[in-house]
Amino acid sequence: MVNVRLPDGKQGQFADGTTLAEALRTIDPRAGREAVAAEIDGRIVDLASRVAGEGVTVRPLTMQDTEGLTVARHSCAHVMAEAICSLWPQTKLVYGPPVEDGFFYDIELDHRLTPEDFAKIESKMSEIVKEDRPFTRYEISRTDAMRKLDGEGNPYKIDNAQRAEGDVLSFYVTGGRDSGCFEDLCRGPHVPSTGRVGAFKIMQVAGAYWHGDATKQVLQRVYGTAWPKKKDLDAYVQRLEEAKKRDHRRVGQELGLFTIDPLVGSGLILWKPRGAIVRSQLEAFIREELLHRGYQPVVTPHIGRLELYRTSGHFPYYRDAQFPPLYETDTSRILNELWVAAYERPIGGEATDRERQLIQELVAADAKTASQLVGDCPSSQRKYLLGPDPERQNLATVREYLQHSDGFLLKPMNCPHHIRIYGSEPRSYRELPIRLSEYGTVYRYEQSGELNGMTRVRGFTQDDAHIFCTSEQLGAEMADCVDFTRKVLETLGLHDYRVRIGLRDPKSDKYVGSPDDWDKAEAAVRNAAIASGLPHSEELGEAAFYGPKIDFVVKDCIGRDWQLGTVQVDYNLPKRFGLRYIGADNHEHIPVMVHRAPLGSFERFCGILIEHFVGAFPTWLAPVQAIICTVSDKSYEYGRDVFSLCQKAGLRVEMNTSGERIGAKIRDAAMMKIPYIIVVGEQEAAGGTINVRTREGRQLGSCTVPEFLASIAVEIASRAVSTCSQQPTPVGAT
Repeated sequence: MVNVRLPDGKQGQFADGTTLAEALRTIDPRAGREAVAAEIDGRIVDLASRVAGEGVTVRPLTMQDTEGLTVARHSCAHVMAEAICSLWPQTKLVYGPPVEDGFFYDIELDHRLTPEDFAKIESKMSEIVKEDRPFTRYEISRTDAMRKLDGEGNPYKIDNAQRAEGDVLSFYVTGGRDSGCFEDLCRGPHVPSTGRVGAFKIMQVAGAYWHGDATKQVLQRVYGTAWPKKKDLDAYVQRLEEAKKRDHRRVGQELGLFTIDPLVGSGLILWKPRGAIVRSQLEAFIREELLHRGYQPVVTPHIGRLELYRTSGHFPYYRDAQFPPLYETDTSRILNELWVAAYERPIGGEATDRERQLIQELVAADAKTASQLVGDCPSSQRKYLLGPDPERQNLATVREYLQHSDGFLLKPMNCPHHIRIYGSEPRSYRELPIRLSEYGTVYRYEQSGELNGMTRVRGFTQDDAHIFCTSEQLGAEMADCVDFTRKVLETLGLHDYRVRIGLRDPKSDKYVGSPDDWDKAEAAVRNAAIASGLPHSEELGEAAFYGPKIDFVVKDCIGRDWQLGTVQVDYNLPKRFGLRYIGADNHEHIPVMVHRAPLGSFERFCGILIEHFVGAFPTWLAPVQAIICTVSDKSYEYGRDVFSLCQKAGLRVEMNTSGERIGAKIRDAAMMKIPYIIVVGEQEAAGGTINVRTREGRQLGSCTVPEFLASIAVEIASRAVSTCSQQPTPVGAT
């Protein structure tokens, strides 16, 4: 008998081989009705899976659970694939995974699908769902599976099977195994039946390449979405429509905030005057806080030697996301490529053909250096290309040569530069903590398909700072960093956020440093998150390569999550750079380093703010805070006087003296999201007053200029966000 336990403590005894579905129905009938899959020992499995052993703990997964919804979306992808194959029998299926908020299926089909086809596909899917056919899994040997797939003649499924691991492959049928219904090579898991895939909708079709290779077959990628209930689907569609209205790429262009010029380059933002004002106001706000909290400003160059980034680990660790290095000589280029090739070679592995080819290039470019490396040098160093190199002597040998002939790199991170500033002079424990801050611009060579307006760019400026402290000071510094980030977010009206703790994955080898240092760093991060009182979660594998981190995940006013501020603890880079301070015991100690950036980057943060406020920034942040609209030429001179008074008071003000009617002027000002619209006509000129209204259309009535300036000064000084009423009631999307 097998003891089956649920997380809430309910349990029951069942015969070996009982299905999870039967066990759940017996232990908890409600869970048995609502579950679509289950989790056992961290694995998500079908409810048709059978229990075995002495005992298992089973977590039922419903459509309300993220994992359960993901399973349902995968199953919905199968339903969509069956519908497409039914409508167009010549279709060749490739693969169809679940993705964030939905699923897709790549297909080869000579008929070009368009939105006009979506209704037909959805109708056929509805028929399949109504039939409520079971998802039946069966397994056969790899040999039999390959024979079966060869007979079907679908090269994509053959390729999928060849890439799959194990001696047994699994298939899923929407019906019994011998029913003749739709089946697909698939690892699963799936919901119990087609009637359990939820409310669905086909969203779009796009082009795709097999394995993402532009030289291979062009495919059609059909996207869909699925949600637990129709109301959830409707809320999601509504959220997408709202997101289109708020798209920062469109709003930013309409309001003249930024542009991206193809002649300058994709992913490189040109801040227009109005956008630059928004950015400068954020900079001033952050700078004020930095000074208040004891940070010292520094300025570093946009470029550095490759040796700097080799020491930090950013090169070649982030090599694929960096702009190509700039080399002083061909010898430098070849030596760097040799270093990278050796770095990537498994320890103890034989030299690769690429390394041998590079040596030939080195001989042609610089015979003397080549001779020293692999010819006239001790045999221990000649091993560079002649055999396994378990001690990585090859790396050390080539690196010696790189000291004298190196390349340069557009900086991918600011931290190595700040580290060198710290290390530029002796340090005492009495100086610590040392907090260095910079608005530092960094560069990442993102793929063109990943670029997205201001939120995914190739050059961006971080509100970056690095703290060097003792281990005893670490807790207080982490608490202050969390408090700093909270203040920034809440000042900007971003009150709905949570903390995500990024930890190392013990199974991965991408992290540097000792396990002891990682344990201390992860404990500091956890303690800071707990002390903050904020909702938090932990995610393995989300740490930076040098240390764990706290990310602030912010929910905007239409329910979307954005990762913004970050705080990271680092015991490793100070060791790699040999940083020291003299302690109270008169001995050298290694400082702990904290990386923190409350905004993340000005580009991404401003893009998110544009969408959050739909361009209607709070008054303190608005590029134009007020506009003077004259009713006619007769009130022009008085309007100029009002403009002058506002400008002298430090208000960012404009004046519209065009010949348009006053209604059109007011409408244009509201369209440009200017917080206050000041109307002056003959009546106002005669009485020495102004008529004030807001961009939302609220009439504030008449007042004198000094009264208006006093009121708006209080609002700006408090950095209030209540003047922006553009935020809709949050959409109830999951």
